[in-house]
Amino acid sequence: MFRNIKDEAEAINIQNKLNKLIVINNNFDFKGLKRVAGVDLAYWKVSDIEYAVCCIVVIDSSTEEVLEKVYTVSSVSFPYIPGCLAFRELPLVIETVSKLKAEPDLYIFDGNGYLHPRHMGIATHASIYLNKPTLGVAKSYYKIQDVDFTMPENHKGAYTDIIINNDIYGRAIRTHKDVKPIFLSVGNYIDLETATEIVNRLVSTESHIPIPTRLADIETHRIRTMYKNVGTSSANNQG
Repeated sequence: MFRNIKDEAEAINIQNKLNKLIVINNNFDFKGLKRVAGVDLAYWKVSDIEYAVCCIVVIDSSTEEVLEKVYTVSSVSFPYIPGCLAFRELPLVIETVSKLKAEPDLYIFDGNGYLHPRHMGIATHASIYLNKPTLGVAKSYYKIQDVDFTMPENHKGAYTDIIINNDIYGRAIRTHKDVKPIFLSVGNYIDLETATEIVNRLVSTESHIPIPTRLADIETHRIRTMYKNVGTSSANNQG
């Protein structure tokens, strides 16, 4: 997947074509939401070789019980191009999803979706291949067209919309009082109001980001440390 892309222009051309497949409406009865997957990746280098791990943690959204954990470790060959991160990450995401025993109802990515110059952040790009609702939650703000976000009021649940050219790209949300905001954008097959409600519901007292992506982030750090400590000569082994 994406291995034959020649340059940034070709990658952007693909994004512009896929952009027409974005549906920011609910295509799922989210009142029956149960299995929610958090997706995160981490990188490291050994000599001149770059590696990445993709971790997916699935929880029961009602009980917060962890239902499943899977991961994939591999070398990464696609270069880092700002705005084209999905071309690096999506092959690992797809491979890791294939290891899940049951399909999640929703994927939450540590990253952006619609909040992207071409509305094609990793959450949106992945949804087209997964054919499942997705949303993106980023811990830092991705500035587009020099537009800054407005800081939400300092109370739980406060938010401000990120508006660029009269289009709402996403939201800055304060999930706890006295903590910095997170940046939510829809991925696909879900609207912003529903995404906001789900994110606020899945935030615990222990973290200002949703439980599934927090657990996935913890897993990526654990696996990365494990592979760095034992060496990466067998880094294409997958768990």
